[in-house]
Amino acid sequence: MSLLEGVRILDFSTLLPGPYATMMLADLGADVLRIESHVRKDDTRSFPPFVNGVSAAHGQLNRSKKSMSLDLKKPEAVDIVKGLVQDYDIVLEQFRPGVMDRLGVGYDALKAVNPRIIFCSLTGYGQTGPYRDRAGHDNNYLSISGIMGYSGRKETGPTPIGTQVADIAGGSLHSIIGILSAIIHRQKTGEGQWLDISMTDSCFTMNAMLGAGFVATGMNQPERESMILNGGSFYDFYETSDGRYFSVGSLEPKFFASLCEAIGRPDLVQTAMKQSEEGIRSLKTALKHIFREKTFAEWKEIFSQREACVEPVLDFAEACGHPQISAREMIVEVPDGKGSLQKQIANPIKSTAFNPVYYHTGSKLGEHTEKVLREMGKSDKEISLLRENGTIA
Repeated sequence: MSLLEGVRILDFSTLLPGPYATMMLADLGADVLRIESHVRKDDTRSFPPFVNGVSAAHGQLNRSKKSMSLDLKKPEAVDIVKGLVQDYDIVLEQFRPGVMDRLGVGYDALKAVNPRIIFCSLTGYGQTGPYRDRAGHDNNYLSISGIMGYSGRKETGPTPIGTQVADIAGGSLHSIIGILSAIIHRQKTGEGQWLDISMTDSCFTMNAMLGAGFVATGMNQPERESMILNGGSFYDFYETSDGRYFSVGSLEPKFFASLCEAIGRPDLVQTAMKQSEEGIRSLKTALKHIFREKTFAEWKEIFSQREACVEPVLDFAEACGHPQISAREMIVEVPDGKGSLQKQIANPIKSTAFNPVYYHTGSKLGEHTEKVLREMGKSDKEISLLRENGTIA
């Protein structure tokens, strides 16, 4: 028995935040049915590279999910959705506030059909406030939340982050937490609910370390390279002689002593004890010069058997082959529906009670439309009429 067996989700989301959330839930055993528009297709389907003509990103983000094509502007589509929520009683949607209501499938309309429904709205700024209708992307949410105000270098300012932190950590994971909490609440009370998840809100809460002091006291405004963890100490990245980088996180005394021993500079332990700005600057300057004296491979060998909280900055191909990633089985092979297997990034949750399930890569647009309609009791004639009037593809 999978962890979320019996949990059935209608997914109206596109791109990354919503699909990542429902991918995680599908990995844990939830039955996810994507409601996709055949009039305006999900851009992720066109995101390169492609494997056998299918976007690899789409194939991963939508694995194990079924796909149903519906034009929600058609009244027949609204009727179908209302029929589906009798069984698929969890909804995740990613439209701007009010869109689902205008389409006739908002929380109140679906709650009238099924009072136990859990309805999760995932947006950039939330359902309320002056920015509720404003467009945005990952870097905008990180900016508004204050995170980018103290990230980056003093001289060059904020730097684009390689992955979508606001989308995934802010949107996807908080949606999952909200949905699972709502399921527990419903099991106890029989009540459904409407979840309002804002990526900006969620990013704002991620200021848990550097922002906590300012919120509590109005002092110690976090600034770039001014705090222990944002470049204001030796906790940083250092370039090697061949242009690669190492991360140094040797904050605790025993780890810092191990670092100093590894680089042949035990005297730096005394330098680190000087908490002045001059002492920190002197220490960082010394580490920059020292790391530039050897190649990436040489430093990698030196630190491989030493516990100093110093690790190489790997490119993604190297990360895929790292022994820790391999030992944790973080790359899996998923059936592609064509008789082959496609390598994908695994679900990270390990448990003694269950294993994640990977039934297939992302489905073709509308691949399960007819099957779902037949399960709802629709006849061949009714399905043909739905296709003729453009309700389904």
